[in-house]
Amino acid sequence: MHHPNFPRRQSGFTLIEIAIVLVIIGLLLGGILKGQELITQGRIRNVGNDFQSVTAAINLYQDRYRALPGDDAGAQGRWTTTAPGNGNGVFDGAYNAACDAASTVETCLFWHHLRLAGLIGGATTDRTQAVNATQGRTGVQNGGLGLVGPIVCSNNLPAKIAQAIDAQFDDGDANTGTVRGEIITTMTAALTTGAPGANYVDNGTNIYVVCKAP
Repeated sequence: MHHPNFPRRQSGFTLIEIAIVLVIIGLLLGGILKGQELITQGRIRNVGNDFQSVTAAINLYQDRYRALPGDDAGAQGRWTTTAPGNGNGVFDGAYNAACDAASTVETCLFWHHLRLAGLIGGATTDRTQAVNATQGRTGVQNGGLGLVGPIVCSNNLPAKIAQAIDAQFDDGDANTGTVRGEIITTMTAALTTGAPGANYVDNGTNIYVVCKAP
């Protein structure tokens, strides 16, 4: 029973308690945002490393066998478990071709030849493209986005990552230089032949493919 000489204690939070809660919420949000930025930076590094590793593997394969991996007409004589390329000096097929264990498209054989040569990781029976840090595909083809000759491409990249990769290796502009990018709606979409025509737009939804001349 409440004694009439004692004031009733009011329920609710004090200003100090509310301030402490707001500080804690701020710290949690700051940690989440910082964590997201660290994840993004890690993905940028991984995708950048993919471009450098594939380019290095192409050069090492050419130095060793005097042919492009995938296009190598002598590959079947060297490794009986693979198929040969036609030896015309270019990658036939799309960078994101549907590859499986029986694929004979040169852009699929590219990965098989490199794995058989021990220049990249993976099972020596595997002819599929490498998976990048955003669960997209990394592949090669001949020309695209206004670039000529062999190019290395990586897709399913958010705009922030795509532009960072372009800036890391080139000028940060999707339309110019040796690194270019364009919006894609699916990971199986074909590259346009000419320059993309629009720069990177980071609106939270745009997804890109970025291609680089080795």
